[in-house]
Amino acid sequence: MARVSRPRSPHLQVYKWGAHMALSILHRATGVALGVGTLLIAWGLVALTSGPEAFEQFQVCMSSVLGRLVMLGFTFALMLHLCNGLRHLFWDAGYGFDLDVTRRSNLLVIAGSIILTVLAWVAGYGLI
Repeated sequence: MARVSRPRSPHLQVYKWGAHMALSILHRATGVALGVGTLLIAWGLVALTSGPEAFEQFQVCMSSVLGRLVMLGFTFALMLHLCNGLRHLFWDAGYGFDLDVTRRSNLLVIAGSIILTVLAWVAGYGLI
């Protein structure tokens, strides 16, 4: 029997990398990060119900430089996942598939994520 040469499925080396591709991968990565970050929220809630000593330990941990970086990353992941999820809702409704609209929505997702993260941190520190 003769061997039939079948076409191969396109792989990552075939596609030109763009912001839409990076945002798609980041959307999945932020989903995983939010799952892990939810454990931090659960730790805080358990510490809160366990008493003042346990909650103080949680506060010390989260107010350290590393804790604040983790919380900043969690906040940015939440906002990026939110903004990109809203864009996916429009895509599911059939809007925004034109290349020009996709390029603009890429910028909106990135800018919106940064702005919302900054606003959340400003509000969290009571600066508004």
